[in-house]
Amino acid sequence: MNPDPAARESLMDPQQVTLKVVMVDDEEALCLGVRRIIQKYKVHVADVLVDADYEFRYFTSGEQYLTWLGEGGEVDLLLLDLKLPGVGGMDVLDAMSAQGRAVLTIMITAYATFETAVKATKLGAYDFLAKPFTPEELRYALRKATSQLILSKQALKLAEEKREIRFNFISVLAHELKAPLNAVEGYLNILRTTEADQNLQMVERSIVRVDGMKKLIMDLLDLTRIESGQRERVVKRLDLHGLARASMELFAVDAERRGITVTLEDGDDIELLADPGEIEIVFNNLISNAVKYNRDGGEVKISLTRKGDAVKVTVSDTGIGLSAEEAGKLFNEFTRIKNEQTVKILGSGLGLSTVRKIANMYDGEAKVTSEPGVGSTFSVTLHDAPPEGAARPAEPVTDIAASAAPQL
Repeated sequence: MNPDPAARESLMDPQQVTLKVVMVDDEEALCLGVRRIIQKYKVHVADVLVDADYEFRYFTSGEQYLTWLGEGGEVDLLLLDLKLPGVGGMDVLDAMSAQGRAVLTIMITAYATFETAVKATKLGAYDFLAKPFTPEELRYALRKATSQLILSKQALKLAEEKREIRFNFISVLAHELKAPLNAVEGYLNILRTTEADQNLQMVERSIVRVDGMKKLIMDLLDLTRIESGQRERVVKRLDLHGLARASMELFAVDAERRGITVTLEDGDDIELLADPGEIEIVFNNLISNAVKYNRDGGEVKISLTRKGDAVKVTVSDTGIGLSAEEAGKLFNEFTRIKNEQTVKILGSGLGLSTVRKIANMYDGEAKVTSEPGVGSTFSVTLHDAPPEGAARPAEPVTDIAASAAPQL
């Protein structure tokens, strides 16, 4: 069936967006002239079917602009004079960079050195517009910057939608798997207590498999919730020693059954501003793996240290260890090291990739050092999360250092 012509035409209609343009220049007459040009100008970005127009305002000093910005002012595109009385253009770029503001900026200047251009681009300047400029030169610079800004925003939007789709898919999959698994587990537990001894081994193996599938489901949910931002974060000050001990208790039965000693090194109380659920995922994965991949009668040692503003969680084991090649792949999604020693050990291949993602959320990193037959040491470095409601500095819209073409 052919779609309705009106509906087809509607699908092809460009999306309308209004970009907030701010100009900072001490020549008020120039600002008024630019306003007249911009208010009548529109840009069509054909690649993504977007029509952009502009909302314009101006300031005649860097101080006024920064004050307005600090009071919650929003800007998509900044036209910034390099030479301003008092707080100059470079000072404004410095201040925005320090605040983590990612604003596409066109520097306006009558003169500049190569060194100035390099410094400006490093601080976030996208392009340069040389004074005096014609209306067409302004429109060209505006058109180029608008296309860059719209395409960057569309790319971010598509990335967010991809994570959202993945989260929804995994959530449905997890829901559909959990119900039958719970039923199977219930029946097997009944069989374990009623069937003859010769059937117990089969029942035990079935329960192990069910536990493995449940772990896969939880790992999938942890990973996708973190990636998609669907998991609500509650940032509070945490006692890391207390969280480590709670995690140790979860795996105490498995460790005791295999004669594995799990110890937490004594030390000063260490606190971290973080989400409890995220830090529990880190401890649970590291300690679980240290027990699971250990040898019978082995050891697991956990230590917490602080150096400056960073907290380091270290978990060492006396297990099967890894080669350098295996260690290099370990933090990738769905990566499981398969050899004669791990073939019977169940796992999802997602736990450590989730640990790495959480470490990145706390401006930290996850590492492993290992030696085959000797053991492995995992270390995760974490910094305090921003207080609730605050956001980390945004990534720059684009790498403009390689694409900017200063007009000197």
